[in-house]
Amino acid sequence: MPEKVTISLIKADVGSLCGHHVVHPKQLEVAREKLEEAKKNGLIIDYYVFNCGDDLELLMTHTKGEGHPDIHGLAWHTFKEVTEKVSKPLKLYAAGQDLLVETFSGNVKGMGPGVAEMEITERPSEPIIVFAADKTEPGAWNFPLYKIFASPDNTAGLVIDPQMHEGFIFRVMDVIEGKVVDLSCPEELYTLIALLGTPGRYVVERIFRKTDKAIAAVASTSRLNLIAGKYVGKDDPVLIVRAQHGFPAVGEVLAPFAFPHLVAGWMRGSHNGPLMPVSLKDARCTFFDGPPRVVALGFQIANGYLIGLHGSEPADLFSDPAFDRARMVALEIADYMRRMGEFMPARLGPEELEYTTLPKILDKLKDRFKHV
Repeated sequence: MPEKVTISLIKADVGSLCGHHVVHPKQLEVAREKLEEAKKNGLIIDYYVFNCGDDLELLMTHTKGEGHPDIHGLAWHTFKEVTEKVSKPLKLYAAGQDLLVETFSGNVKGMGPGVAEMEITERPSEPIIVFAADKTEPGAWNFPLYKIFASPDNTAGLVIDPQMHEGFIFRVMDVIEGKVVDLSCPEELYTLIALLGTPGRYVVERIFRKTDKAIAAVASTSRLNLIAGKYVGKDDPVLIVRAQHGFPAVGEVLAPFAFPHLVAGWMRGSHNGPLMPVSLKDARCTFFDGPPRVVALGFQIANGYLIGLHGSEPADLFSDPAFDRARMVALEIADYMRRMGEFMPARLGPEELEYTTLPKILDKLKDRFKHV
């Protein structure tokens, strides 16, 4: 058993079938071939390839630590190969969209793909939940992470589990300034909410257990528009959460998603919509390119291997009919928001639309505005 194991979840939109709809099966096939080769060569211990909507997700375990150029290089070259071998020949939509630069520089952060990584010492039992969302931004995790790790109304363990009772430390990133701040909860809870309530700017980057600084959760924080300087697709974030035995129970981690809260993204990355929890088979965005979707996959980590129901096939946690009502509520909210057309708050505010094509429309009118 390795002393420490790193879990790396790296995603990118490298082209989609029929608009921003869904990853093509051949894209998944090429990615699996690439990671299987890396597993045989000993670079990674295990892997699982999946998609959420039009995003190709690479989940890998290894002993290289966070941010290692070999692992990030593997992901980058996998995305490039999928683009060249599948996306471009099949003329899939937005082929290579998230690959914002041509040459790999050692770390995919800041290059387009989204990254969530944590290095852990395995517990006697190590359950993790891997989340992936489509048609939204990293701030989409703010509300559920607050509920999971800071709200006793959601997480009974904050009250009755001695290992959790002291609380958690939230590392919050200002994605505009590129700075982070650590906030200790519950004593700085109100300050935390003050920041997380502005999800377009302040996002949770990772969470630590206060008693021993053990990593509890880590999320991707890339804002593609801030990297590219223009709208190139929403960021479609990923998240890894450790569960049980001193961390929130699996049911406590999933519970906040029964409320389909509003997130930014949806059509053209320019609208507010409900985050709908779905199974892998339903992670296809169609209605107004949405509504925004989230999947949750459950694994056990054992000696670095991803243990699922059948080999490395995970437990598809949102396939539970207990989330049927959340899906119905999400569709009701989606219908309500669409009836507003292109009026705020259905459409995002001007600060969020700065990187879309709307400024080109306004530019045409600049000489026609007259002083009164």
